[in-house]
Amino acid sequence: MTGLDLHRPVLFEEAIDAMNIQPDSCCMDGTFGRGGHSGAILERLGEQGCLIALDKDESAIEYGKERFSGEARLHLRHSSFAGLKEIAEEFSVVGKVQAVLLDLGVSSPQLDEPDRGFSFQQDGPLDMRMDRSSGMSAAQWLATAEEKEIARVLWEFGEERFSRRIARAIVEQRGAEPLNTTLQLANLIQRASPVKERHKHPATRSFQAIRIHINRELDELRDGLRQAVEVLAGGGRLVVISFHSLEDRIVKRFLREQSRGDVMPRSVPVLQRDLKPGVLKTVGKAVRAGKQELEENPRARSAIMRVAEKRA
Repeated sequence: MTGLDLHRPVLFEEAIDAMNIQPDSCCMDGTFGRGGHSGAILERLGEQGCLIALDKDESAIEYGKERFSGEARLHLRHSSFAGLKEIAEEFSVVGKVQAVLLDLGVSSPQLDEPDRGFSFQQDGPLDMRMDRSSGMSAAQWLATAEEKEIARVLWEFGEERFSRRIARAIVEQRGAEPLNTTLQLANLIQRASPVKERHKHPATRSFQAIRIHINRELDELRDGLRQAVEVLAGGGRLVVISFHSLEDRIVKRFLREQSRGDVMPRSVPVLQRDLKPGVLKTVGKAVRAGKQELEENPRARSAIMRVAEKRA
């Protein structure tokens, strides 16, 4: 058994419990990864249950087909969760799905594979695409983007305070030699950063920002959240695990807006019963990893899970 097989998702049991899975229901896992969540969902489904799992990483889908070979209840699709509704339409389950799970960000297997280009701690090609079958790699984007655009991405998606300095260094470097590897970029950022934080590599924010931009992660999150509400049945659950403030801010704001319902000025003579309630209602408070999980997996420290239920 490899390290990939042993990968356990963050907030694993909490997420599965929050989905409130019924044996004969249909569920959707928008981020299949290495099948940790999907395997647990299948254990709770009966023979008539159905699980539709998506992942934009083609290698994850190939892995899933091998791991779950012969599992008739599981349907794997190579797609971002921004295609939730389209996939649900394929199976005629729009408005009938009992639970949707979105485990955001880059997976541990992706971080641990140097050739994927996500890690600044291991040398590999500067790729960063979750879906390597399409789109522009990080190296290609950094080779052509204008300095102002690079600075904007580093600031907007990484909240990098030295974004302009780093962008200038990237443009100067590519004029002399192409940036093709992760360590090339990480070392450049380290040299360009005048202040070093304790316990945090100077390239952390920039790598996050470039990855988010290359994969359109925040745009896809907004699309995926809207579509999740559409595919859910009344009483169905939406469970979202995010790993940084930009993601969680979008999720929190979306759930609040979808839970609000009609709001009328006090001067308007309308009774409370006549107001239309929100589409969703939040379930419990935001959940973070416990002490034991944090000791076993330091990557869990930034994880936060939010849960909502669609009104019947």
